[in-house]
Amino acid sequence: MIARKRLLTHAWRQALGEIQPEWLLHSRFSRCISGLSHSKMRTPTAFPVLSNARTVEISFLGKPHWRNAQTAAAAASTANDIIQFKLSDIGEGIAEVVVKEWFVKIGSKVNQFDPICEVQSDKASVTITSRYDGVISKLHYNVDDVAKVGTALVDIKLAEGSPTSPTAKLQQPVQPDDMSSLQDSRSLSDKSKALATPAVRRIAMENNVTLSDVKGTGRDGRVLKEDVVRYLENAQQAKQKIEERIDQEAPSGIAAPSVKAKTPAPFQKKIFQPLEAGKVPADVVEPLKGIQKAMVKTMTAALMIPHFGYCDEIDLTNLVHLRKQLKDLAKSRGINFSYMPIFIKAASLALNQFPILNAHVDDKVENLIYKGSHNIGIAVDTPNGLLVPNIKNVQLKSCFDIATELSALQERAGRNQLTPTDLKDGTFSLSNIGSIGGTYAKPVILPPTVAIGALGKIQVLPRFGDHDQVVKCHLMQISWSADHRVIDGATMARFSNLWKSYLENPSMMLLDMK
Repeated sequence: MIARKRLLTHAWRQALGEIQPEWLLHSRFSRCISGLSHSKMRTPTAFPVLSNARTVEISFLGKPHWRNAQTAAAAASTANDIIQFKLSDIGEGIAEVVVKEWFVKIGSKVNQFDPICEVQSDKASVTITSRYDGVISKLHYNVDDVAKVGTALVDIKLAEGSPTSPTAKLQQPVQPDDMSSLQDSRSLSDKSKALATPAVRRIAMENNVTLSDVKGTGRDGRVLKEDVVRYLENAQQAKQKIEERIDQEAPSGIAAPSVKAKTPAPFQKKIFQPLEAGKVPADVVEPLKGIQKAMVKTMTAALMIPHFGYCDEIDLTNLVHLRKQLKDLAKSRGINFSYMPIFIKAASLALNQFPILNAHVDDKVENLIYKGSHNIGIAVDTPNGLLVPNIKNVQLKSCFDIATELSALQERAGRNQLTPTDLKDGTFSLSNIGSIGGTYAKPVILPPTVAIGALGKIQVLPRFGDHDQVVKCHLMQISWSADHRVIDGATMARFSNLWKSYLENPSMMLLDMK
């Protein structure tokens, strides 16, 4: 008897959950509820609630059946509902963005978490994903248009059963005979839409990983970040085994085909058409937006800083030989090992001795904030201009860890997918301008940091050795800029000398590494 009452109570709660609260106040409805007996509940019982309201049929299963024609028509037309998908606040005080790329077009079918477009703010680029299932019916912006937060990006024609559509709430009751098919459909749905947070889905999307292929170890099979990382590591190991097998099976004298990952095509700047003879081209007005607009703000603030410059020459001959030894080892681990990770690690070791260079100046120039983490920024060239993402906590990382993270940052920069987290909280910067060209530079400090270095290209030049003999040396010029309000010339020179000693004698770095 108690179990039966519980079932009836549960049935009423499910039924009443589909009824608007004001209907419950109607006296006729109250009398209907109080007048029903358990015996009457064994057969479906229908009763009107209001004259113009929906009629509900309560069955023993506790699921509501809507009999009103108006309700049925509304449910049937749900698939034709169109909703405006608006640009929500993406944080960091961003009020407007530039639409850089559309991943959909009119008529495209989208599901939840599918990428809609990529937008560029004055801080970083962000991929906007869908919150609905349906079909794109309208695009409100073209590429390079400025979209304000809160305005509609696209119109989506909702699919039947979409989370925000009424049919998701007005589903037909499931009979016991249909329970097995429901379980099958749920299992298929679970496979097609794995449980994961938006951050994990973004990591999977950036690495071209299908979440349904990843075994989740979280609660209820939720896919965690560690699961995606483990999946990528296993894929990398499998790739290496395939390469080794191909190398072993390839006949002597015939080069084995190499298995290479797809790399993004190099980006191209805007190229103007060649001039026609005798025709003067018209002026072109292009508004500053995105990264250019952010650069105006940053460089205007940097102009208020009195820059102190310091330059020196560094002999990298020993480092060149060391890198040759480490390059093949790093390649076997899937990383292209350049000089930059060593430059970064040497800078972190030198910052331990000169923490004032790893500091921030507050807005009122009243306090100097010594930063505990060495978040060393690296200037990288992107399709939208120069950006300075940073590697967090370099003081805790090995050269190989730095190389791995640097490679990931460069790949995201090439795809224009750097996040605000990649760009914020930098404490010190290095610019490898020599990779493009040039020997000397005058780097500009990024407020609120107090120092930055520009690396020139490595040149092979003759120099006199210890015994006045001419020797071949690999030389690089370094150009430092420091905030002369808080950094004096002697401090910058001593820091540079220590950093230089690490690079000219790489074995010295072992003594100071923790």
